[in-house]
Amino acid sequence: VRPALIRLSKIHQHLLPVSQPSLFFSSTSSPSSNSSQNEVLVDKSPNALIVTLNRPSALNSLNLNMIRLLYPIIKNWSESSDDDVLILKGAGTKAFCAGGDVVSIYNSKKNGTSDRQIFFREEYRLNHLIGTSKKPQVSLLNGITMGGGVGVSVHGKYRVATDTTLFAMPETSIGFFPDVGGTYFLPRLKGNLGLFLALTGARLKGFDNVIAGIATHYVPQSDLPELEAHLTKGGAKKVEEVLSRFHKVPEGHVSEIQTHGEEIARVFGKKRVEEVVAALEAESSEWAAGHLATLKKVSPTSLKVSQQQINVGSSLSLRDALELEAALSDALTDLPDFSEGVRALLVDKDKKPKWQPPTLQEVSDEMIADLFTRKTALPQ
Repeated sequence: VRPALIRLSKIHQHLLPVSQPSLFFSSTSSPSSNSSQNEVLVDKSPNALIVTLNRPSALNSLNLNMIRLLYPIIKNWSESSDDDVLILKGAGTKAFCAGGDVVSIYNSKKNGTSDRQIFFREEYRLNHLIGTSKKPQVSLLNGITMGGGVGVSVHGKYRVATDTTLFAMPETSIGFFPDVGGTYFLPRLKGNLGLFLALTGARLKGFDNVIAGIATHYVPQSDLPELEAHLTKGGAKKVEEVLSRFHKVPEGHVSEIQTHGEEIARVFGKKRVEEVVAALEAESSEWAAGHLATLKKVSPTSLKVSQQQINVGSSLSLRDALELEAALSDALTDLPDFSEGVRALLVDKDKKPKWQPPTLQEVSDEMIADLFTRKTALPQ
């Protein structure tokens, strides 16, 4: 007998609803109370708790309502003595979770409310909960997995990529930084991949997520229903056995990060963004030229903040990293580049942001150092 589907009805709407969904940063039209009730779905069986992010029309992007629904679900599961596995997935086939609703955060700043601070603190608290749970969470990263979607998955024990997985942390393009624990997990990727992904917002497709260490396993999309059935039947004790049985290495896979692994390690093994730019210029290749062009388009302030995240993050605990990010999120959403980046990319869509300051040389080391002296405690 199929377990009954539990629809969660607690509604929290502290973020302003907006329109115009985007691939990287999603925003949505105002939800009805019925749709808010169903933004997170839970299917409980004796051996598994299946949690579905249920906003497919918005690429399952996270809003504050969803974060507040997810937290008690995952906390109660984590603290229970049940020998069950949590399976986290996104509704539909296009996205696991395309990120957070940053246009709502932009609007909250314009309207002078504190919603953006509430959103980030509670999101990071959720990330910390997932990262410190002793029970196995399996995230099925089918489709677009970016920003906030990375935060609710990468800190869990198991992450399953598919042939449709598209990972990125593209926050520098909107005057922000790779948050949701990026300060913690990005510096721990091998071959200087963390700085490469943080600065460029480069996309990882399919099996490259396993090679990079973002995903732990690779299962073709067509096999996901059978994988989920076996995980549900086997429970926590059988997770590794089931995942190993379904894991595949795709034939003929051409890996960008392996093809350019030496260049990535060489170019992005620097402590200053200016040195990365100089190293890209010295490469004199099409690959280097493409990423150099990207760095010249995104926010100089965001680049320097992201560089410093990688510089300091490898020595921080997950909690320390998230508390640093809580302070950084307050600071960067108050700076002009965040509003200008969201405006240019998502609101007016002219794709011509005017960054302040406009060059790396004008972003002082003193300003960046000051940003990294702050921490904001996560809510209890």
